[in-house]
Amino acid sequence: MKSQLSWKVGGQQGEGIESTGEIFATAMNRKGYYLYGYRHFSSRIKGGHTNNKIRVSTTPVHAISDDLDILVAFDQETIVLNHHEMREDSVILADSKAKPEKPEDSKAQLIVLPFTEVAKELGTTLMKNMVAIGATAALMHLNTDTFESLITNMFEKKGEKVVDLNIQALNEGYRLMQEQMGEVNGDFELEESSGVPHLYMIGNDAIGLGAISAGSRFMAAYPITPASEVMEYMIDNLPKVGGSVIQTEDEIAAATMAIGANYGGVRAFTASAGPGLSLMMEAIGLSGMTETPFVVINTQRGGPSTGLPTKQEQSDLMQMIYGTHGDIPKIVLAPTDAEDAFYLTVEAFNLAEEYQCPVILLSDLQLSLGKQTVKALDHSKIEIRRGATITEDIERDEDDKDYFKRYAVTESGVSPRPIPGVKGGIHHVTGVEHNEEGKPSEAVENRQNQMDKRMRKTEKLVI
Repeated sequence: MKSQLSWKVGGQQGEGIESTGEIFATAMNRKGYYLYGYRHFSSRIKGGHTNNKIRVSTTPVHAISDDLDILVAFDQETIVLNHHEMREDSVILADSKAKPEKPEDSKAQLIVLPFTEVAKELGTTLMKNMVAIGATAALMHLNTDTFESLITNMFEKKGEKVVDLNIQALNEGYRLMQEQMGEVNGDFELEESSGVPHLYMIGNDAIGLGAISAGSRFMAAYPITPASEVMEYMIDNLPKVGGSVIQTEDEIAAATMAIGANYGGVRAFTASAGPGLSLMMEAIGLSGMTETPFVVINTQRGGPSTGLPTKQEQSDLMQMIYGTHGDIPKIVLAPTDAEDAFYLTVEAFNLAEEYQCPVILLSDLQLSLGKQTVKALDHSKIEIRRGATITEDIERDEDDKDYFKRYAVTESGVSPRPIPGVKGGIHHVTGVEHNEEGKPSEAVENRQNQMDKRMRKTEKLVI
């Protein structure tokens, strides 16, 4: 028996590869195993090779494995592109429709099964994924109860007939694989799991949940891979807590709208990738100059320029730290996994308000789109800290007609921050250099004082 196993399904983009992986992974999660899943996909809507790789383990895992135990192949290209990950005791479960052939240098065993043919006989080729999952279950010595329950939950709204046909496809795949078990060399049975299901989520969903838990009630964003899932999560969930999401015309608008919402006292943020962050740099500078809290999620991908939109790369760190023209205080946080992304997103909002500066959460494609089991998130650990934010009216002498010193020079560099509408807190705001009241000023001494004040904020930060 094995303590962990690596499984992959591959085929053409648009033919259900992602959903096949999701069904397998969800069932294994319900059985109590730990998972890490990674989806490879092309930079196009349909067509081109795609695969979904799932690592299943009896203990927590934080990455996919380099090798592969089981490959479900719906076409020959999947075999050609992925067989190098396999050993002599690995198995390729291939669809007979593809007329599969094992490459000369392949070490893996090839088992050919009629996935598409069986599905077609049952009424639709769309069910070939269920046939393949049934074959996988037989190879791994898994009972089909969890899979059948999952199928029922997925398709019960479409009627009993659809549920029955999918379960029939699953069981037919199981039967076909059992007939071939005598030809298989290798052990694919997993040790007993904990039996306790976990959360199973991508990093982007963890970030979205973290933002909501931090009290964020506004997001402005423009779609971009691999950050779009953050916005999609917020569209589905933010209105449930009274929040709003706006899809803007571009990344510049997204950044400035989020900054405006933060200025108004609402915790707000945006999410993008490298090209979008390049466009946002002036707005990030505006956040630093006006000392307005601003959280930005950067899900790194391959660059430069459009680069590799659907591939992993970590090459934005220097841009995130030094990217703006001129110097401003800036905080960059880098989560390690989905659980860390949840808690660190909450901390990003706290730090943004405490230090009144932009905070960038630096993720990457692997973390953002990789899906993993996460233990139950502990909301009792969440603490909301708003720093020097003033939400109550300020007592001032009625004869005092001066503006509030929003940018008062302080020892810490952090000045009191009344949100708009607070009585006694009226002040001027501008992106040009300004005095303590926020009024434009190019005086040398004032420039020195304000610059020193802003940069003092970072002195107490522990890196």
